[in-house]
Amino acid sequence: MEHPLIRIVMLAVLAYAGYALLCFLAQRSLIYPGRSLSVADQPPDSPAIHPLWLTTPYGRVEAWFLPATGGVAGSRRPVVLFFHGNGEVIDVLPDQVGGFRRMGMHVMLVEYPGYGRSGGSPSEEGITAAAVAAYDELVRRADTDSGRMIAFGRSLGCGAACALSLRRPLAALILQSPFTSIRPFARQMLLPGFLARDVFDNRKALESYGGAVLILHGAEDDIIPVGHGRELARTARRGRLVELSCGHNDCPPDWADFWRIIEGFLELEGMLGGK
Repeated sequence: MEHPLIRIVMLAVLAYAGYALLCFLAQRSLIYPGRSLSVADQPPDSPAIHPLWLTTPYGRVEAWFLPATGGVAGSRRPVVLFFHGNGEVIDVLPDQVGGFRRMGMHVMLVEYPGYGRSGGSPSEEGITAAAVAAYDELVRRADTDSGRMIAFGRSLGCGAACALSLRRPLAALILQSPFTSIRPFARQMLLPGFLARDVFDNRKALESYGGAVLILHGAEDDIIPVGHGRELARTARRGRLVELSCGHNDCPPDWADFWRIIEGFLELEGMLGGK
């Protein structure tokens, strides 16, 4: 006769296995909630926004080129590839990146596969392919300085920025609320890290990256704890960490101070000005 304790253990194992399977199958719905956000059928008709389409193996992806508003007219400008968080789409970003444009920098807003009007489904491979396609599109432009290509990532977007740094030369990285990789979040859910289908190993990327890295992280962030930013700053060869008085979704607490920090970093690294 089966011992009651053995029966309880077997039921617990089966329950855990079911939980792990459910999380494995649903993980991309958890990682990419912004894919369900509704957007207009067409991008806004604005002289400040130049929509374009990028071809990737994972579907056509939308991107918006926003020209600089400051700086020296007619010169080749530095450019920022901007990668947003997992609960955003590029439609909400133009006003948020105005600080870069006022510094005399062009901005490329890159959408993710399956988000907004873009085709395909989001995944680490698809997002990385979109980042590479956006970079290659910018390099072909006559008004951009290929030696001053900077990637900015916010939250999930830090994964895209770091993945791009492994595949294309970047002059600098700016990471807002970054994570070391997806695996620690799996462990928080009492799951082994190997179940993560999309890893985004930012720590490994920064071990290889030789350029300057600015990390901005909310000291009270309870979604991606500031410990992630601290570890990445220690890992980067030329990392600088600025801890802000905010959490995750209310970061930055002061936009003027946020832009002052970024501008100081870019000036120090020789990223600003026309050529």
